[in-house]
Amino acid sequence: MADDAQKPATAPDGAPAPKAPPAKPAPAAGAHAGAEHAPKAAAPTGPNEPLPPPDAQVPAYITALQGAIPDGVLGLSLYLGDWTIMVPAAKIVDVARHLHDAPEARFDYLSDLTATDWPPRAAEGRFDVVYMLYSVPLRHRVRLKVKVGDGQPLASVTGVWPAANWLEREIYDMFGVNITGHPDRRRILMPDDWQGFPQRKDYPLEGPGELLMENPLDWLKLRQAKEESEIE
Repeated sequence: MADDAQKPATAPDGAPAPKAPPAKPAPAAGAHAGAEHAPKAAAPTGPNEPLPPPDAQVPAYITALQGAIPDGVLGLSLYLGDWTIMVPAAKIVDVARHLHDAPEARFDYLSDLTATDWPPRAAEGRFDVVYMLYSVPLRHRVRLKVKVGDGQPLASVTGVWPAANWLEREIYDMFGVNITGHPDRRRILMPDDWQGFPQRKDYPLEGPGELLMENPLDWLKLRQAKEESEIE
């Protein structure tokens, strides 16, 4: 009996039983707590706009634009072969018309127009309005990017590209960008009496309901009062 007790356990066919996997070491005390309380990364203040490398060949339509409207180009960016021209808000119509009409540009197609919101950049203009252009006859493309502040006027480009009509209405409706000179500036997705602009990053996640409140604590108090009245 003593000899049998010292023999290793075997499987039914006589083969040695598999060994149990080694136990995993316990995490160090406070490891999870440290991860939960790690400082959050600061909110980005704007998009990353890679500068063109020194050996990049600037397209002829950009150099022609810089010569025709010297103060119409604030900067250039090149990413994955696509050029972006930073344009001051006051010059957007002049730049747009030049790129539409110039023989080396001929950007006859506004493929898209949208906006992005960067609240930490409010002092210098929280919105980027982005125009995506394409030339059907010359088969090249470019982006225009305009930085505008809340309430700052931005002239409509519907006189250059009629397709901008509904797209400008959308960025007015969703972001509140102050498009001026538009032939029919009104909301396009939300009801006419809707308060606020849903794609702004500081827009209440639950929507404003019937009241738009600037202070989130006021919104929470209103919701709490409604819940308490329903309980009573």
